[in-house]
Amino acid sequence: MSYCVNPSCTQPKNPNNVQVCQSCGTPLRLNNRYQPLGILGKGGFGATFGAADLSLPGTPICVVKQLRPATDDPNVFKMAKELFEREASTLAQVGVHPQVPQLLDYFEQDQQFYLVQEYIKGHNLHQEIKKNGPLTEAGVKQFLSELLPILQFIHSQKVIHRDIKPANLIRSQKDKKLVLIDFGAVKNQVNSMVASNNSPQTAFTAFAVGTAGFAPPEQMAMRPVYASDIYAVGVTAVYLLTGRSPKDIGCDPDTGEIAWEPYVDISDSLSKVLKKMLEISVKHRYKSAEEVLDALAMAPYEEGMQHSMTTMITGFSSPTSSGKIGLSSGGRSQGEFSTGISRVSMNTEISAKQSHRRTPEATPISRIHTEVKQPRSIAATTPASAKGPTNWAANGGQGMAQSTKKRRGNTSESTTVETPTKWKTKTLLSAYQQGRRDFAQQKLENLDLHQANLPGISFYNSCLSRVNLESSELSRADFGRTSLTDFNGKNANFSEAYFGYADLTGADLRGANLYGANFKYANLTGANLCGADLSFAQITPAQLEAAKTNWRTVMPSGKKGFW
Repeated sequence: MSYCVNPSCTQPKNPNNVQVCQSCGTPLRLNNRYQPLGILGKGGFGATFGAADLSLPGTPICVVKQLRPATDDPNVFKMAKELFEREASTLAQVGVHPQVPQLLDYFEQDQQFYLVQEYIKGHNLHQEIKKNGPLTEAGVKQFLSELLPILQFIHSQKVIHRDIKPANLIRSQKDKKLVLIDFGAVKNQVNSMVASNNSPQTAFTAFAVGTAGFAPPEQMAMRPVYASDIYAVGVTAVYLLTGRSPKDIGCDPDTGEIAWEPYVDISDSLSKVLKKMLEISVKHRYKSAEEVLDALAMAPYEEGMQHSMTTMITGFSSPTSSGKIGLSSGGRSQGEFSTGISRVSMNTEISAKQSHRRTPEATPISRIHTEVKQPRSIAATTPASAKGPTNWAANGGQGMAQSTKKRRGNTSESTTVETPTKWKTKTLLSAYQQGRRDFAQQKLENLDLHQANLPGISFYNSCLSRVNLESSELSRADFGRTSLTDFNGKNANFSEAYFGYADLTGADLRGANLYGANFKYANLTGANLCGADLSFAQITPAQLEAAKTNWRTVMPSGKKGFW
């Protein structure tokens, strides 16, 4: 079927074998190349069509946007044309990102303007929620971990999207990744000189654009900033958690803030992040996507530490018959205070609340594991903060099993730390296949896991020295604080994996897919990155300088060659 794009046509549907509309006589081919097949949507300024590109083999489907203002007012037409040209310029600028539709063509025909984009096959998040219901907390964290890096890239190009909402986020059927669409509302010229406060964060626009409820006050007042997109992402996250649009939730009559909290049951850490994303005042809101990602990474750690301190303080029982103060645990005293010697010997375990929140499948947000992982004894003479967390990357996987006796006068103190499980290749793969994803703080040296399929696995704080992961599938895996010295990761898929604080000294990552990987504070001394794909990876020039690269290495900018 061919579809007529004439807005005045009363019978736009036509057979495939005709060149002009049988109803109104309008030519059916656009730019002598594109054959519209049907309408995808329309608004006051135009319509969007699905079309076949007849000039390419297989006539692939594309998206054609037509500018057709529903008025003869020259001022309105001028505004509409400006919107259209802005979108074309912006899409050419940001369309290089794999999660943004690529601009394919741009032309004018019969005093109408047309923009041709890559067609993304899939369902938008609005459709997904309507069909499957709200997401869990883990699902929303995954959503944020995927969308915020896209936003980082867009903002780095001095672009404000201004219309982020569930309907403009499509889950690609091809690779299940989110794609951010509809840049018709973007503001691509950011003015660093602002009359009021000389702030580089403010962008001027000639008219307000956005969706009510998702757009913050400053955007509706025609003063959008980068943080305006952060607000819209926060509202979208609330929608994904509740299945309710902002208008169905309501707002606080005193502050104007969305009253979303009664509708969700999430952790304090995520709630804290969402609150700041949804601040009405730009001054108190996150200013960038990077700030939100950092907050998501740190919030559970802070919460876990706070809960651990609360356990230490509130866990003491009343004085026992012997006059000592014990730590209550199932009716047994596991520690004591002695008036003669100021010390405490106790076992502090990770909180049940934090354990309950951990999801089976690790994501990039699983970098936020609490540091309090291993039961240990704590002496008052040596604060826990001074000892620091047990870290495989720091000690090379050694020293985890130890029993130390200390004597002071007639008293002794014993410190015992359990030895992590010693895994074998077969048992690890079997455990993963049965649903286990958490392999944090484990001894995994010298395992042969080549060509293993382990997406989303968590090796947080484990020892993987000399492990063979060649050609394995490890997308979105968590290697935070992991010892990966001299391991083999050649040609493996580590896309969007987290390597924060990991030790990759001498690691072999030749030809590895490291798209979007996070190397925050990782040690890459002597790591071989020749031929690796580091597109959009979070890695510093200093880290690349310490590693080995060559002309085949794809840098974070997406270009091959040296930094």
